[in-house]
Amino acid sequence: MPPIPGSGLAKGLAVTLRTMTRKTVTAQYPDTQPELPPRSRGVIGLFEENCTVCMLCARECPDWCIYIDSHKETSPPAAPGGRERSRNVLDRFAIDFSLCMYCGICIEVCPFDALFWSPEFEYAETDIHELTHERDKLREWMWTVPEPPALDPGAEEPKEIAAARKAADKLAAQHAQEQHAQEQHAQEQHAREQHAQEQHAQEDEEGGTP
Repeated sequence: MPPIPGSGLAKGLAVTLRTMTRKTVTAQYPDTQPELPPRSRGVIGLFEENCTVCMLCARECPDWCIYIDSHKETSPPAAPGGRERSRNVLDRFAIDFSLCMYCGICIEVCPFDALFWSPEFEYAETDIHELTHERDKLREWMWTVPEPPALDPGAEEPKEIAAARKAADKLAAQHAQEQHAQEQHAQEQHAREQHAQEQHAQEDEEGGTP
């Protein structure tokens, strides 16, 4: 049986009419910002205080899109007779996002937690050369990094937190012990002064007695 003329048009119009009566689900970007998953891979934020210029991220990057420059500084010995110590000082940390493939290897291999994923994604440029962002921009993105999710209540406490808490408790106990010793010393000093005043008063009374 040959198709009825105009049946295809009627079906198309029926689909259009059904769609027009439904609530829209299209997010009108950029007026409406998308709700991104908490572990979205947008850009990489740099917390440069933790960076020791170990170069692991640059060496492990499959695209060689991380550029790091540094110099060495020598610090005087902490105690007389000690040795001078040298440390690396970060001069440049840049990432070329036109080459980056967002694999996350640099973040995984960083031993000191200096790199983090940020959900920020609005960094398009008209010139590809402007997609190489320096450490100032990477540091700005660091403040857009979401907080890590809470641990499972039954999970084991991380070793880093346990070690930090142990050191803090030790310092607190040492501080309390020193404070107690200072208070005890002050009390003893006060008692000695009071005893000396009483002796002087007694000697004055005995000297003034006819």
